[in-house]
Amino acid sequence: MVGRRIGGGLLAAGVLLTGLLVTVLVAAGLQAAQQDKAERVMDQRHAMALAAVETEIGRYRSLLEATAAGVAAQTVLTWEDFDVGTEPLDDAKLIGAAALAYVVPAADNQVAEVQRFWRGRGAEGLTLAPKGSGPEHYFPIFTRPLADGESSTGGMDLTSAPELKNALDESRRIHATAVSDTYILLRDRDNPASSQQQSFVFVAPLWSRANTPVFKGWVVLGLRGRTFLSGVLDTISQGQLFGSLEATDSDGTTVTIADWSVQGEPDLTRHSSFEVGDRSWVLTTQADSARLPGAGGHLPELVLGGGVVLTSLLAWLVWALATGRARARDQVLIATGELREAEAESRRQAGLLGAVLNSISDGVSVVDETGRVLMENPAGKRLMGIPDSNDTPGEWQQHYGVFRTDGSTPLPVEEMPLIRALHGESCDGVEIVIRNPQRPDGVLLSVDGRPLDPSAGQRGAVAVFRDITELRRYESDLQVFAGVVAHDLKAPLAIARGHAELALDDVPADSPARASLVRIVATTDRMDAMVETLLAYTTARNAPLKLRAVDLAPLVREVIEERLTHQEAAWSAGPLPLVTADPGMVRHVVDNLVGNAVKYVRPGVPPRIDVTGCLTADGWARIEVADGGIGIPDSDKPRVFESFHRTEEAAGYAGTGLGLAICRRIVERHGGEIGVADNPGGGSRFFFTLPAAPSSSPLEIAVPDTSPESPDDEAVRAALERALAERAAIMEAAHLPGLGVQPPVEEQPLRAPRQERQRQD
Repeated sequence: MVGRRIGGGLLAAGVLLTGLLVTVLVAAGLQAAQQDKAERVMDQRHAMALAAVETEIGRYRSLLEATAAGVAAQTVLTWEDFDVGTEPLDDAKLIGAAALAYVVPAADNQVAEVQRFWRGRGAEGLTLAPKGSGPEHYFPIFTRPLADGESSTGGMDLTSAPELKNALDESRRIHATAVSDTYILLRDRDNPASSQQQSFVFVAPLWSRANTPVFKGWVVLGLRGRTFLSGVLDTISQGQLFGSLEATDSDGTTVTIADWSVQGEPDLTRHSSFEVGDRSWVLTTQADSARLPGAGGHLPELVLGGGVVLTSLLAWLVWALATGRARARDQVLIATGELREAEAESRRQAGLLGAVLNSISDGVSVVDETGRVLMENPAGKRLMGIPDSNDTPGEWQQHYGVFRTDGSTPLPVEEMPLIRALHGESCDGVEIVIRNPQRPDGVLLSVDGRPLDPSAGQRGAVAVFRDITELRRYESDLQVFAGVVAHDLKAPLAIARGHAELALDDVPADSPARASLVRIVATTDRMDAMVETLLAYTTARNAPLKLRAVDLAPLVREVIEERLTHQEAAWSAGPLPLVTADPGMVRHVVDNLVGNAVKYVRPGVPPRIDVTGCLTADGWARIEVADGGIGIPDSDKPRVFESFHRTEEAAGYAGTGLGLAICRRIVERHGGEIGVADNPGGGSRFFFTLPAAPSSSPLEIAVPDTSPESPDDEAVRAALERALAERAAIMEAAHLPGLGVQPPVEEQPLRAPRQERQRQD
């Protein structure tokens, strides 16, 4: 027994040492791989930075030489010529460029003559100020500042800067562009020391094109080193590269032109030299390897720690197995028994899942990435009415008879929940109608689609669909009940209002009871308006649509004129297209939007209404109603069409919060869309779309009835007929759209219905 324990201990120790060695090697390999990747990324970033610096410097030099060629081509150079020739440099985005100047030489005895000459060429106010004595002085005549806040240095003697003078002399000597040693620009020497920076200039000589060239001066471009380097590396480094730019001056000394730093502790460095004219510059970049993409992270440490833990556990397990063979055997037997139990439980669960799928009333369908049906439970086949599956998504609509909720419009393949789920989109509550020979009356289904979980081992989608036909009928019955109840509330309200009005006729004007009677009348009016709004909200969803061609122009004018009967307002109505819609419902939408434009205005501000319309390229009519009212905040625009939603700005105005919700129901039932945006002139601009009427539509055009109202008897009769029509509309709403056997389409002459003004809050 002791020997077994010693052997088990040695075996466990061997496992521990081996595991630790493997873990260390793996962690070291990962660390080396990270470091190697960091080196490659650093090489790429450094190459990009070097290319950017070389490209920008080459671009500056090319622009300078092109400008110099243009200036040299001028026979008589004036300020206007220089200004026009250098104007494109303003848009060249020369990072770090201070100014571009035209420089001419002048001997001691020529300063006054040169000053007078160039003043005559447009250099107004030019004053040449030579420094010291020498064979020549170099003066900037014309200057174009290339950075904000730059001032002109015209007349300054450039020989006071030896680095610049040497570059000018060298450029004239070699007849080519030269680069100066680094120095502080003359224009920057009066700045605080913290604002000064090492700079350099490009110098291009100007020679005439005669057989015997005549020297005409130089074009000089000054660059500030730190501004140049930071501007170039700011984009290239992506906040990951330190950088410095060094130049070797003519005396062999190395000078740092500029440096650039970012967050982090640099541990990677790259150097590259490149030629700038007759100078050799060195670009040095550094980076913190932990901040480079793909190079940082704590994976090696995690692997090392995890390996140590796992190796320790494995060693302990080996020791336990080696020293407790009998116990291990018992544990193996127990584990084997548990495995068998788990396998049996898995089989039972699989059988239970199959039984559940076969028993539930909701249909379940699973397809692979090609649309091939992998599984469909009996409830799914029963709901679809087709026992045979179809593996071609393009044929699903015809095979199963899939329609939109109107029961007649085929549902496009790309809108089917399973197809949307195959494309990675989850969808809930998608309502479709299934109508086929086995389902002649149609069935309304609610479908949820989800992409198949990756644990299934293959791409696909699953859909769960349930029959909501009876649920919708039940909801419709509730809406009918609510509509009937609301409608029947209007009768006692009318009686109460009538008695109050009769009492008002008999009560003296100074009677205290008169105020109470007036409040009763006002309260019944508000209650009546609320009931009418609830009626409209109840019937807007399911009331049958009586589609016909509607001329919007007279309808809009009549609505506006009725709304503005007792109120002054500015309004206009442009040409409006014909639409195919239910005239009464369209009038409700227009009346609501116009009514809101009249109601929601600031105190003392007259309303303004502008109604316009146009046809879109896809055969829809777009109508816009703009107002000059209080407007709608951006945070409320997505919710303004929800039921009972009111903005804070509208809190001081009467309303129920149902008007725009009714408008959205009506427009969406016509297949259109409704929205709101800010009106550029103040207020809001509502828009909605409706199907445009065909130019050769056989439907009768419905126009508003503008005949004058009859006396009291006819008004009462009209009110009675309207109440009966509303009740009939409520009862018709009990029928779910899209269901039932589709009747054959018969063209019947349609007459224009009489439009009634609707109250809208």
